[in-house]
Amino acid sequence: MTFVLGIDGGGTSCKAALATADGTVLARAKSGAANIRTDLTGARANIVEAARQAFIAAGQHPEQIANTPAILGLAGANVGTYRQQLEAILPFSVSRVETDAEIALEGAVGSGDGAMAILGTGTAYMARRNGRSRAIGGWGFQVGDQGSGARIGRDLLEQTLLAYDGVREGSPLTDAMMAIFRNNPEDVVEFTTNAKPGDFGGFAPKVFEHAEKGDTVANWIVDRVVADVEASLGALDLSDNAPLCLLGGLASLYAPRLSARYRALLKQPLDDALGGAVQMAVRLFARPAEAAR
Repeated sequence: MTFVLGIDGGGTSCKAALATADGTVLARAKSGAANIRTDLTGARANIVEAARQAFIAAGQHPEQIANTPAILGLAGANVGTYRQQLEAILPFSVSRVETDAEIALEGAVGSGDGAMAILGTGTAYMARRNGRSRAIGGWGFQVGDQGSGARIGRDLLEQTLLAYDGVREGSPLTDAMMAIFRNNPEDVVEFTTNAKPGDFGGFAPKVFEHAEKGDTVANWIVDRVVADVEASLGALDLSDNAPLCLLGGLASLYAPRLSARYRALLKQPLDDALGGAVQMAVRLFARPAEAAR
């Protein structure tokens, strides 16, 4: 074995890192969404494309994909048989699908105690204490992912239509959203017909931007989602001396809004989720072979 692959796939994008057997990352690449519960076929295509681009970026021939083992941390892998279905159709020499939370925790705190929260298109939480891990959330957009970009975007569209109908008071944010949809509420509804979590999540940064300006609707949404995040952190029963790492595209927007209790625990992650996938791949695929020699 010459290389290992780490894959990090979520509702917005899929990232791949090609590394040597000692964990040295040679190249990273990115492709489209890879939530295996919402779109298994599309996720597989984007996973393979990200891996192919990583080989090309490293100056290696993509045909080596078939000889390379991979650890994949993917949104949607925590429910059903999606991970088994995907493992059966991937082109890597060995494919091991984990949840996105597992590779994120590995990257953030290494093999020791600590906790992490993924705050992106979706949300997921995991803590490890005395070698035992516990996961919270990650149940998907329809019934979970509280505090996620997808839920924020959905809530924003709901509040926009309520303001349009005169049920709730509007704001510059809801006015801006209606302008995006040509001031036609039917266009808002049509958008939701085929929108995926990442499509909703694209509106989340706009909510935080308007909250900074004092927008009433934006602050109502932000207050709700911060409370959701803190409720999940509280359920993890974090110790006072273990690091808490926030990951994902919304992490930097949430960090200053958390209460003092959680801000005191915040630490910079040792690595990102993709790095965690690489570390797991090295530990599972490369080191056992080295020990055998």
